[in-house]
Amino acid sequence: SEETTEAAAEEVEVEDAHGTVTVPVNPATVVSLDSRTFETLSDWGVVLAAAPKPVMPADSPYVADESVQDIGNHREPNLEVIAAVQPELVIIGQRFAAYYDEIKELVPEAAVIDLTFDVSEEAENPGENLINGLKDSTTTLGIIFDKEDEAAALIAEFDAAIDAAKTAYNGEDTVISIIVSGGEIGYSAPGSGRVWGPMYEIFGWQSALDVEGATSDHQGDDISVEAIAQNNPDWIFVLDRDAAVSSTEGAVPAQDVIDNSPALQNTTAVSEGQIVYAPNDTYTNESIETYIELFQNLGDALAQ
Repeated sequence: SEETTEAAAEEVEVEDAHGTVTVPVNPATVVSLDSRTFETLSDWGVVLAAAPKPVMPADSPYVADESVQDIGNHREPNLEVIAAVQPELVIIGQRFAAYYDEIKELVPEAAVIDLTFDVSEEAENPGENLINGLKDSTTTLGIIFDKEDEAAALIAEFDAAIDAAKTAYNGEDTVISIIVSGGEIGYSAPGSGRVWGPMYEIFGWQSALDVEGATSDHQGDDISVEAIAQNNPDWIFVLDRDAAVSSTEGAVPAQDVIDNSPALQNTTAVSEGQIVYAPNDTYTNESIETYIELFQNLGDALAQ
């Protein structure tokens, strides 16, 4: 009957990191804690009841909106705020994944989905996980918020940006990826971790330098500019952590750090202007939109 069809359309089953979850379509009260979702949800006009404002891009509409309750950062979140807004849906991921069980217990009537995917050192294929994770999360959000066409368009743009960046890389130029934080340069190890690591697998980049015991630390591993200079990379790819997180003492723009480093000036990357900076908000906005922009920038730079 018409009534039965309407009732059936009010809920949908989606897959998350823990299995199959029944979720209301276009839920009225939504909380998102996943940094990979904020821009997508905002662009789609999804209203949030609560969000972790300290770890969101400063220009996100949710940050300025006083009706959006602040949960705080992932180190000391006020999870009671989630209970107070009585959500129909809570989206968890990445930084907040450790609170999954606690949140489910806190709001037993809500649908809770965990969109986390593994790009750590323990993952077998971090690059593949990054690509599939972003696509799957976007598809899931499209199903929940009745934006399947928009989700498909984002994924098509994402695929095109990946293909362009792959085609533009010559397979021979050497790369060093770094994270600049507090005026210091950290080494972003190839293979896994935040932002740059999985891309070596995705694009087949040749690393100019391998650091023993390197990790996926969010500030990068200690490295001297002399070590970078000695290995003379053809390209340097940069994540400016302070551009997204202004709480670090001694914050200096990444470009200034590189420009004011005498040891780096004679490297091929610097002398030829072969430096690519991730979008300024990348550290707190790891959305599919951010990666589309980043991959497009890489493709444009490498194709020159």
